[in-house]
Amino acid sequence: MRTQQTDLVITGARVFDGRSDRATENQAVWMSGGRIRRVGPADDVLPEATATETPRIVEANGDTVMPGLVNMHVHLDLALPGDLARVAMLNDAELALHMAEEARLTLLAGVTTVRLTGTYNHIDFALRNSIDGGRTLGPRIRTAGQLVCSTGGHGWQRSLEADGPAEFARAVRDQIKHGADFIKLALSGGMAGEHEKVTTSQLREDELDAVLEVAHAWGRKVTTHAGPAGPTLEAVRRGIDCVEHGYELTDELCRLMIERDVTYVPTITVTRCREFFERHNMPRWMQDRALAWGDRHWESLENAIRHGVTIAMGSDMPPHAEFDGTSATVRELEFMVEAGMTPQAALVAATSTGARWLGLENEIGCVREGAYADLLLVQGDPLANISAMRDLRMVLKDGHPVLDQQP
Repeated sequence: MRTQQTDLVITGARVFDGRSDRATENQAVWMSGGRIRRVGPADDVLPEATATETPRIVEANGDTVMPGLVNMHVHLDLALPGDLARVAMLNDAELALHMAEEARLTLLAGVTTVRLTGTYNHIDFALRNSIDGGRTLGPRIRTAGQLVCSTGGHGWQRSLEADGPAEFARAVRDQIKHGADFIKLALSGGMAGEHEKVTTSQLREDELDAVLEVAHAWGRKVTTHAGPAGPTLEAVRRGIDCVEHGYELTDELCRLMIERDVTYVPTITVTRCREFFERHNMPRWMQDRALAWGDRHWESLENAIRHGVTIAMGSDMPPHAEFDGTSATVRELEFMVEAGMTPQAALVAATSTGARWLGLENEIGCVREGAYADLLLVQGDPLANISAMRDLRMVLKDGHPVLDQQP
């Protein structure tokens, strides 16, 4: 149950609002009732906040206030060959508890909103509602429900299989019936299917058209797991809204994505995470397949950056997973900068870009008056060095500190 909380003011901070080219120095952010009440020069905001209230005051000492991160490719019930196969063996009650713990750890890692891109048996809807009701600690959730795929398609073991336009249309309506915020589709093969190839197209054009027609008629965007360039190009031509992974983004595909305003979620960590694979004892065939695509995947991200494709951050790996001495989410940001993005562009991709795709640009992914007080206090300046994101001092959700590492 939600409890009344004291106002909080972070003062003496550098503020990055999730959108601007640069941060603003010596600012204060006043949070009240779960929202951002005022943002502005510390000398103006602090006296106003203390004139009528008795807020908790946090001295930032020049550290950075920024929006909580929006991770656009998350599976709180991730089940993969190896140790993580145990997740697929959990009954619904056990899986709900597992997902709730994953949600808690995700929030503590600085991710205050997640886009769930395929979850088993509708447990995501119950978790979303419990978090929204203040009964469970976790990030805001927007979810696709179950992944929709062809029979035997990518992720079929925990997805909703369909064949032919009528079945695909029904599958989309079924997810919307249960509360899906958007639709996730498997266009091609992937890394985790032993009997599939990344390069295999798994949908007919009339099946794709049926998904897009129904989803868009119901006001839902559609994103797709996508590997090879050919099927991805056709999906963009036919109206897909977002591309996940995009292991083969050609120049032609990048130009068309810009023309059609299609967002790219690269999940670049998934083809360069040997440490994660080995820790979870994933089979050699899966490791070899994923790592073999590393160079081509990296070139795709570089192409997207060079052309100016709209990029949103998503990890695919658990957002909080330990990876190269930090979380998978922060490592994803570092990879994006290594591939050619500026730290500012990577932070935009991890905040306001995802918020805009979700239709929440005035609520999350920003530091502005009236928005939810989902914020991070980061030691140092991540706009100068993205690896400053490794040092979280505070994570706030609805203005309430869920991680507080103040000295």
